[in-house]
Amino acid sequence: MNATLFDYLKSGSLYALPHHAISRVVYKLTRIESSMVTPVIKIFSRTFGVDLDQAKNPDPASYASFNEFFTREIRPELRPIADSMIVSPVDGTVSQAGAIKQGRIFQAKGQDYTVQELLACTDEEAERFSGGQFATIYLSPKDYHRMHMPFKGDLCEQVHIPGRLFSVAPHTVKTVPRIFARNERVVANFDTEFGRMVMVLVGAINVAAIETVWDGLVTPPKGKKISRKSYQSGEVVLDKGEEMGRFNMGSTVIIVMESKIPAFSLELQEGLTLEMGHAIS
Repeated sequence: MNATLFDYLKSGSLYALPHHAISRVVYKLTRIESSMVTPVIKIFSRTFGVDLDQAKNPDPASYASFNEFFTREIRPELRPIADSMIVSPVDGTVSQAGAIKQGRIFQAKGQDYTVQELLACTDEEAERFSGGQFATIYLSPKDYHRMHMPFKGDLCEQVHIPGRLFSVAPHTVKTVPRIFARNERVVANFDTEFGRMVMVLVGAINVAAIETVWDGLVTPPKGKKISRKSYQSGEVVLDKGEEMGRFNMGSTVIIVMESKIPAFSLELQEGLTLEMGHAIS
């Protein structure tokens, strides 16, 4: 869909905001334990349409903090892992998916960005993805906010890339140039049976924490320079469907693969709603 004037007006107001300061306040507020937590959870659930019946613990009064609720577990029987080669790593909505063309990833009409700037990698590393594919999935506030593996992977590197924290709602994706390559993000590189696969966990305003299961809380805080951690083969191996990280508040996950085999499903189009574990190949 094309961006509207209203999309540009909403997005334009975000440039002047102190993204990180707002997000750090949200970080602290969502971890407060008080008698107000339960009514806040109920109001939030009604406002955004959260289906608490899907939660492993559906009782709003049982969560000590809002963050506990937001990163809640889902009843595992409601998210079976499909037999397909690739499954959705999250509950969310497809923003875009397709082939990587001339080293660039499609963001929205008139908007794209390079693999190299997204991953903060060398020319040689970026080149390996030139014939690959990608899928960008947006997690709204109502969604389940734990990320899982789309297929088995052996972690080789984690990269934290500082940046802005623009909202990643659909209106900003249409209007803010290179938004995913500008926002703070955590990049997890995996060696797999299909070649290199990368999970990019993109931060956004109010996304006050990004965690991985092998490194805990990655952000905040992390400084203003790119940081890297290398892992030995076999040190962190995660199976298809296994949890690999989580967000606080809504954000976006981008899968980047060096191979087009197995290919993402042709049904993986903008606006498609997914649940973690659904077949996407």
